[in-house]
Amino acid sequence: MCELLGMSANVPTDICFSFTGLVQRGGRTGPHKDGWGITFYEGLGCRTFKDPLPSFNSPIARLVQDYPIKSCAVVSHIRQANRGEVSLENTHPFTRELWGRNWTFAHNGQLRGFRHLATGCYRPVGQTDSEYAFCWLLARLAARYPRTPANWPAVFRYIAALAGELRQKGIFNMLLSDGRFVMGYCSTDLYWITRRAPFGKATLLDQDVEIDFQQQTTPDDVVTVIATQPLTGNETWHKVAPGEMVLFRLGEREL
Repeated sequence: MCELLGMSANVPTDICFSFTGLVQRGGRTGPHKDGWGITFYEGLGCRTFKDPLPSFNSPIARLVQDYPIKSCAVVSHIRQANRGEVSLENTHPFTRELWGRNWTFAHNGQLRGFRHLATGCYRPVGQTDSEYAFCWLLARLAARYPRTPANWPAVFRYIAALAGELRQKGIFNMLLSDGRFVMGYCSTDLYWITRRAPFGKATLLDQDVEIDFQQQTTPDDVVTVIATQPLTGNETWHKVAPGEMVLFRLGEREL
């Protein structure tokens, strides 16, 4: 199956270290060779890089690794295709507008009966169960909240309830962000770690790379990383229980 990577931070932060570990799993240390993508939020805008090639030898992935784009919210994905051909339109993450904000979604797993999901005006472009699920989520949100909601924790609790419905159709691990919040929902596998002062060193599992976060941060920085599987071997990652969600804003856990 695919793998997810997300980040929430209280100051614009680059995700180069974690992304370097993830891309190795895209065809070198893992089987996820059917494309990859990453979305960085910057204010109300976002920039997305995608490639249907394996991430470990993708020139675009090397660009992202070498170009330290800083963001407070990031969603990334490496794909092992099971629904839909290997193509750009089927490459995660997917982005759509709702309530005047760009929402970004990535999914790990397989769903049955996804073509029966009522997606309203949010029509899928590709053939994946993931994009169908995303369009269905947005259609349900738009129907429940015809105007921009004010109680955001309640919105994300509702999204978690919808994710629970999708989980009944198969495996549904996901990341979702509107640029302010980064949400994760676990069906089988999802982990997170929050790094704050005093910062230490971390070593990637998939490549011989070590970083001393103390040299890269200030004492006030708070950075949370969410991933399908832990990316480092010398840190303690927290596992999300199946059927549960985690919600972060500016690096801190909200729910």
